[in-house]
Amino acid sequence: HKTTLKSAETSDSFPFSPSGCNPFAQTGRSKLQNQRATLNQQIIKQMRMRAGAENLLKATSNNKVKEMVLLELSYVNSNLQLLMGELEGLNSSVEVYQNTQETTNIPLIALGLKETKDIDFSTLFKDFILEHYSEDGNSFEDEIADLMDLRQACRTPSRDEAGVELLAKYSSHLPLMENRFFSPNRQTGIFFTWYDSFTGVPVCQQNLSLEKASILFNMAALYSQIGTRSNRQTIAGLEEAISAFQKSAGILNHLKETFTHTPSYDMSPAMLSMLIRMTLAQAQECLFEKTALPGIRNQFHCLMKMAQEAAKVSEIYDLVHQSMIQTPIKDNVPFFWSTTTQVKTNHYRSMAHFFVASALLDHHDDEDQQEKTLSQVYDRKAHIRRAITGHEEALRIYSLCHHLNKLEVLEDILRASLQRSLNKCSENEDEEEFTDYTEAPDIISKTEHKAEMEVPATTKVKVTDFFQRLGPLSVFSARQRWTAPRTIKLPEDRDLGFTLKGESPVQVVSLDRLCSAAADGLKEGDYIVAVGDIDCKWMSVSDVMRLLKDVNEEGIDIQVVSIMDSNPPMPTKSATFCGNLPKTYSMICLAYDDDDKNPKSRKVTKKSSFLNFALKNRLKSASTLSLPTADHSGSLPWNKPCPSFPSSSSYNNDSALY
Repeated sequence: HKTTLKSAETSDSFPFSPSGCNPFAQTGRSKLQNQRATLNQQIIKQMRMRAGAENLLKATSNNKVKEMVLLELSYVNSNLQLLMGELEGLNSSVEVYQNTQETTNIPLIALGLKETKDIDFSTLFKDFILEHYSEDGNSFEDEIADLMDLRQACRTPSRDEAGVELLAKYSSHLPLMENRFFSPNRQTGIFFTWYDSFTGVPVCQQNLSLEKASILFNMAALYSQIGTRSNRQTIAGLEEAISAFQKSAGILNHLKETFTHTPSYDMSPAMLSMLIRMTLAQAQECLFEKTALPGIRNQFHCLMKMAQEAAKVSEIYDLVHQSMIQTPIKDNVPFFWSTTTQVKTNHYRSMAHFFVASALLDHHDDEDQQEKTLSQVYDRKAHIRRAITGHEEALRIYSLCHHLNKLEVLEDILRASLQRSLNKCSENEDEEEFTDYTEAPDIISKTEHKAEMEVPATTKVKVTDFFQRLGPLSVFSARQRWTAPRTIKLPEDRDLGFTLKGESPVQVVSLDRLCSAAADGLKEGDYIVAVGDIDCKWMSVSDVMRLLKDVNEEGIDIQVVSIMDSNPPMPTKSATFCGNLPKTYSMICLAYDDDDKNPKSRKVTKKSSFLNFALKNRLKSASTLSLPTADHSGSLPWNKPCPSFPSSSSYNNDSALY
């Protein structure tokens, strides 16, 4: 699927001109998001029906009514299961997010964007401006419209850096909007509704915490989609994918550390921990592909190095799989996801054994004394047997998930890898066999380039406050309360009877209580907001004094406001609706141990590894091998003289080339 992207546009003449993708564009990704939005609406409808039926069941004592309600509940619960099954299917449609090339790599998983409902800020913001700031709310219609346009554009961001920047701009506006319109002592009446990315359950709050967290989640999701659409057949494309997945993990980690009580399950600590591991695992997989893309030299040292790199990818995916099958995460993560991580765990472990087997079987004439001693402990073909067994297990797991069965590319790669290992085994059947050899040990994982979380600089960007005409935010915020503007008449007099201080807005100090301004109601501490018809909230002392000196015989009127004593702020209460689900994460937080620094401790036994011993750099052959790909075109994109390793269309039996 090719996606038509439209970048976010900015203009120097306007504060912001937002533009997302066309939500009606018939692209694979837009169709997927439209289906997700439709499912979310159907789910919330069924949940409302279920809540009403449950309330009726509690209220009635009529047995006949109870029977009818119980029957209706069974239908509603059945419909909910079907709808959530459809949503899981959408989360399993990873092929939509992939970059389609003639030769395709193993598919990666992308996070879907969270959906939200439209919000009309217009009426409530206008009323608040009139009541709180004593200004005409209708004069801010353009600013309110710009804010609403920006939020609407964020629902369909383009799948590139411009889309991320669009989300970052709105995220940077949220603290400004919060300070302007969200008082700690009162509710605004604005409800922010977001749908859980995995269950479709709606969550609704009146404060901005849910809005801030959901935008961050969508930034991480968008980076994961950028990573999956990168062309992994080029070094530049792989570097883009690695960076995108690392940034996605960094944003998810920031979300986890900053918003600890978000009532949406997809942003619970345990779920975020799992998503961080998954994005880092995919970054590590891309790092492995980047190392192998130029080709792997058929040398003992190079093969051993790639074996350890493949083992590292397998180890990380195993950790991801273990976190996905923990309760309650396993009840919400798509079965497709956990099956994919299990397939990759077996696939890359088998690949590690294949590399070791190739090193031992193809280079046994050059082994030193230490390696000869080890080769007498177990059969050289023990590693290739483990590779064959692992590839067969990966194919078996693949067949268990009907969503995975749609990914023919993945099946082609798995079968090509198995066939390659079978060919390697058959090439060495004529060697002397022994029956008392033990099973080949595990490969110790090691990598030269570890995937790390990265917080992108675009998480926060510098923006211009839409409502800066209200005055400096340090004073004119929702937390402060003022008197209505008062008009003070100043006569034509060189001695005004007061002095001014501050940057903007300027404040009256050292007021002579006998001067005419004091008699007209001026007080110490008043802020001057206008001189004549000129708004001076943003003016400095020198600018205001210049206006006051330019007075005719009739004098001049100034407008001032006084800060009122505020009551102690009440604790912020947020009305939260999350689909009648429990609002506690006590179980979720304990679902999986976040400390994965010592993953080997969970294993009962640990076999000694062949790669514990020093590896020597040897030069024997200039041949190279490549990673398994699904080549449907019959041609290779790298212009290499040797076939792809291994290809789904043909298998290379030449033992000197991999």
